Amino acid sequence: MKKVIIILFLISIISIFTSKNKDIIIPNNAIRFRVIANSNSLGDQQEKTIIKNNIEKEVYNLINKETKTNDVREVIQDNMEEINDIMQKYNVKYNINYGINYFPAKNYKGIIYPAGDYESLVITLGEGLGDNFWCVLFPPLCLIDNNKKDMSEVEYKLYVKELIDKF
Repeated sequence: MKKVIIILFLISIISIFTSKNKDIIIPNNAIRFRVIANSNSLGDQQEKTIIKNNIEKEVYNLINKETKTNDVREVIQDNMEEINDIMQKYNVKYNINYGINYFPAKNYKGIIYPAGDYESLVITLGEGLGDNFWCVLFPPLCLIDNNKKDMSEVEYKLYVKELIDKF
């Protein structure tokens, strides 16, 4: 019996370390968040990061108790004016769009997220010609790196899978 338990344990560990990236898929009902910088100049990229941090924090505070995509949609739509008010604090031309928006492919921590049209909150700064930030706002995957610094790849993938399965 002891040998069987050890063998099952080893098989579990091996399967975790050899799991394919395709095992972690953003759900179809996910809502993404994207901020596109005006340009790739240092100032524009810094501005993008500051705005991203403030908007992300505010939106997360609005939706953090929600567990259903439809409820999150409603909260975002009901609070577009508040998001716009935050943006008006910055001296930058911007456009906010909540709906179906195009996202380029992204490779993050060994996981490839395909390009496509996704439900999302997108803020374009200025001409929108710079590098962008994006994450999954719901289920709440945006804050993973802030909460889990120094995670290994396997821990990251398991944590993401756990969050996705939860929602």
